Amino acid sequence: MIKLTDIYFKREERTIIKGINLQVKPAEQWVILGRNGSGKTTLLEMINGYLFPSSGKVEVMGNLYGTVDLREVRKKIGYISQSLFEKLNLGDPVWEVVATGEYGFLRFYQTIPQEVIDKAEEMLNFVGLSHVAKQPLGTLSQGERKKVMLARSLMTEPSILILDEPCAGLDLYEREKLLENIDQLAGRGITTIYVTHHVEEIMPLYTHVVLIDQGETVASGPKKEVLTAENLGRAFGITLSLEWNRERPWIKVLDNHF
Repeated sequence: MIKLTDIYFKREERTIIKGINLQVKPAEQWVILGRNGSGKTTLLEMINGYLFPSSGKVEVMGNLYGTVDLREVRKKIGYISQSLFEKLNLGDPVWEVVATGEYGFLRFYQTIPQEVIDKAEEMLNFVGLSHVAKQPLGTLSQGERKKVMLARSLMTEPSILILDEPCAGLDLYEREKLLENIDQLAGRGITTIYVTHHVEEIMPLYTHVVLIDQGETVASGPKKEVLTAENLGRAFGITLSLEWNRERPWIKVLDNHF
């Protein structure tokens, strides 16, 4: 599904990504985990074709970037990010915001086909927001807005869904409700890439993790092989212990002197 080969990315004199290799196979669900500034979002921008590596190859769904029409590839990639949300109109009704995902629009300027409206209502039902379908987007809580973005991203039935820190800014209740929706993506035939710096957000859905620090891979592979106290300590620069509960990892920070 996704293959990054010997990826380097430089901006002026700074090397942000340093020789990262990543292969995501069908039926695998991946998390990109690391500290703020470790290069996580840069990798996402490359997978989406919004950034190109200084050297290395990016292949997505069999398409080698640099040789294909990226607009066509992006039609099969769903993307949830705060930057995309900020481009939406807070005065538009929720169902219409979701419906725009069918075409990749930010707003509608023509009649919306009934089948698209019906599909938007179905997606809102999936995330449990049918009751707010007619409300303006701006009236929703932070958690509800993130669910709207999830529903919108599912409109095109993407092959790949990329979630860039979707729980940022959410309280504990809204975070867990959103994570529950994300975990329910299992069985929909979508390959998901979830980016976070919070270990506890890694739901049972996810099978693999790439742990990065300062643009380099610390460890990559099946999640229980990667998520060890030793690897996490190296990536985050702290001493910690790790426990698993209901197939989710939880950390406890031990004595640290900063």
